[in-house]
Amino acid sequence: MARCFIIGAAGKVGQQLTRQLSSKGHRVTALHRKPEQAETLQAAGAKAVSGDLQQLSAAELAQLMAEHDVVVFTAGAGGAGIALTNAIDGEGLTLAVAAAEQAAVPRFMLVSAFPDAGRGKTPSEGFENYMRVKRQADAELVASRLEWVILRPGTLTDEAGSGRIHADLAIPYGVVPRADVAATLVGLIEQPAIKYQIIELTQGDSPIDEALQRLQRD
Repeated sequence: MARCFIIGAAGKVGQQLTRQLSSKGHRVTALHRKPEQAETLQAAGAKAVSGDLQQLSAAELAQLMAEHDVVVFTAGAGGAGIALTNAIDGEGLTLAVAAAEQAAVPRFMLVSAFPDAGRGKTPSEGFENYMRVKRQADAELVASRLEWVILRPGTLTDEAGSGRIHADLAIPYGVVPRADVAATLVGLIEQPAIKYQIIELTQGDSPIDEALQRLQRD
């Protein structure tokens, strides 16, 4: 059983992850910002804790993270503008990494962005900023003292998960159901030998466990 602290638990991937982890017997603490989100997260099997990444200090967040085995950061501004993207996807990640280091949480998983997202389209200023912030967040986590994994899913869909993925260090761009992103995160949590890797993810033909086993490199 892993003790998991999820930042962004109220989001679409976060809720799927909360339910899947809880159903497998893992202990989940779900950070949420809005009071009305607590009931949904509790129903999904989590201990809901209130906290706003824009208001918490690193020390306060570290206190909430204490005695957990892994932090999963799947928070994001969701296209709500440059300022909020900078605050959540950027400064929020910086805060979470600092808090995890202070709390001595050994493992940290970040849901990031696939580098080919938006290719072939004329990018908006907001999208360019989003990709820049995501890249900087990846770099900050890699430079930390934590055992990190960065997951870069393709275009997210709300289709039912198939349990089959394509995951490796570099793959062609594609789509992936949010349910399979969550299931991949569960698999990564359950395979601690996978660390210090940036993994690209789309839907595919391989069962999740098999795909992740191939990523266990000496």
